[in-house]
Amino acid sequence: MTFRERTLRTFQHKPVDCIVYQPRIEHWYNYNKARNTLPERYRDMDLLEVYDDLNCSIRPYHYYSQCRARENPPDLDIEVQRDADIETVLQHTPVGTLKSVIKHTDLAQHQIENPIKTHKDVDVMEYILRNSKIWFDMEKFKEIDEMVGDRAAPMVFYERVNMQRILLDYVGWQETVYLLADDRELIERLVKIIDETDEGTMEALLNSPIPIINFGDNLDEYLLSPRLFEEFVLPVYQDRGERFRKAGQFTQSHFDGNVKHLLKYCQRCGIDGFEALTPKPQGDLTIDEMKEALGDNLILLDGIPMTAFLPSTPEEEFERVTREIIETFSPNLVLGISDEPSPVCDIERVRRVGEILREYETSVTAQ
Repeated sequence: MTFRERTLRTFQHKPVDCIVYQPRIEHWYNYNKARNTLPERYRDMDLLEVYDDLNCSIRPYHYYSQCRARENPPDLDIEVQRDADIETVLQHTPVGTLKSVIKHTDLAQHQIENPIKTHKDVDVMEYILRNSKIWFDMEKFKEIDEMVGDRAAPMVFYERVNMQRILLDYVGWQETVYLLADDRELIERLVKIIDETDEGTMEALLNSPIPIINFGDNLDEYLLSPRLFEEFVLPVYQDRGERFRKAGQFTQSHFDGNVKHLLKYCQRCGIDGFEALTPKPQGDLTIDEMKEALGDNLILLDGIPMTAFLPSTPEEEFERVTREIIETFSPNLVLGISDEPSPVCDIERVRRVGEILREYETSVTAQ
């Protein structure tokens, strides 16, 4: 079987000859490439060549998400001002202007001023969202699918769900907390606008050839409390899961960080799997808690804590936790690293996981 076939059959709960392994080394590769610190073996390889050398699959949503096309309103004028490492973005529309400020480093960026502060800003964001056009670019899909080949089954990001977009992109965590207490109407109105305008993305993906949809929400209960998750996010997940399932597609969500008190919703979300659940010592979960939440019907993507790949972690501990994840979650498992290898990880341990997996080839049976 190819990586592509194994991934699809895992989501279909059909037998596979070996668990798929997708270590998500993009951050490790990009960081070390930029600093000229890649190991000698990989210095002249591009990212896909490194994956091929490691003999593992890719998590390809970064590629296929380029197929989710968006056209801004024709009367939206985006003005970008740059002063050293500070970038100011002004979005001018007929109903007003939104201002965002972003701080850049050589390898990352962070939004330090969010675009929505007032009801007037909500008016402007609503104008932009309701007058944007969203579609699935089939020509881009064909181009990317040819490049990816059998390295993986196609996956795509769905934009962040209502409250996560508000917390991380539009308003900010502290400001959202204040507004929920002082001006809840603003937050509820913004949630409604996001949910309604997300229908464009929904329709585009429902009518696409992408079999696996990733809700890239980066959920963490320190940002999104269980109460807010149940009120705002759970109904959206349940609706999306049902509609994608009827279309023959699969869904998964990115739960990383601290999620112990969100686990109780896993079986209620109506989706097929959860990505990046992170066991101790990096996350706040035990492996038993993860298994209890996922049961025998939900798929785990990733699972091995990133700390196991650090040179400071004993080799024996790395091997032990890797085998425990494989034995606990197979066959409902797309093995990977929670959440992504550090730039200083031991890349040969990444390779070693694939070797360990092959020891289990004959014992994989679907449930």
